[in-house]
Amino acid sequence: MPEAKPNVLFRGLRRMVLTFLVLALLLFAPAGSFRFWPAWAYILIMAVFWTFFSVDLYRRSPDLVERRLQAKEPEHKQKLILKIFSVFLYAGFILCGLDFRFGWSPQWITRVPLGLMVAGQFGVIAGYLLVYWVMRTNAFAASIIRVEAGQRVIDTGPYALVRHPMYTGMALTALSTPLALGSYVAVPIFAMIVPVLICRLQHEEKTLCRDLSGYTDYCIRTPFRLILWIW
Repeated sequence: MPEAKPNVLFRGLRRMVLTFLVLALLLFAPAGSFRFWPAWAYILIMAVFWTFFSVDLYRRSPDLVERRLQAKEPEHKQKLILKIFSVFLYAGFILCGLDFRFGWSPQWITRVPLGLMVAGQFGVIAGYLLVYWVMRTNAFAASIIRVEAGQRVIDTGPYALVRHPMYTGMALTALSTPLALGSYVAVPIFAMIVPVLICRLQHEEKTLCRDLSGYTDYCIRTPFRLILWIW
């Protein structure tokens, strides 16, 4: 097992708890009630999976956990993309809470069926599992875009299917989230996260083609960026 670095797991769990608290505030404050049960299910699922992922990845690769804790992008364009991502994400969660409070989806469209909400929760889980598979496969899957010393092209696991499987998992989670939370009106907001991810991956590819040896050849061997057989 790789040598564990002190405080890395603690810092990761602390950030995760803070994320849960912020998420709860974004959902329950607009909802005006703690009876927003899809939000409870969503947060519980996130807590269980994220805790397991964090502990397991820390045991396997503490360096990866440390890389995931580094969130300061060096380039202005990426900082802007992350800010736009955050705006859509926060706005989407707030809108889900407001939808529960005022019943906009049932009034304007129709109530989200329970089966579809459950399917949305499973879509969120599938996105989490794909991201976890990526991090199990690629120890250099950092939160910021850069090429490190000793980094090599990964073309196994999910990277044998598409070049940016982490973004695929994130997109799946984003598109599933409003359904999991029982809101049709929030679907367009969460859907806007997908083009933001596309902008980020396109910029990332330029960096990797420029700085990572063998990545251009990998792009030729693996033609699909985000969705197998589509793009």
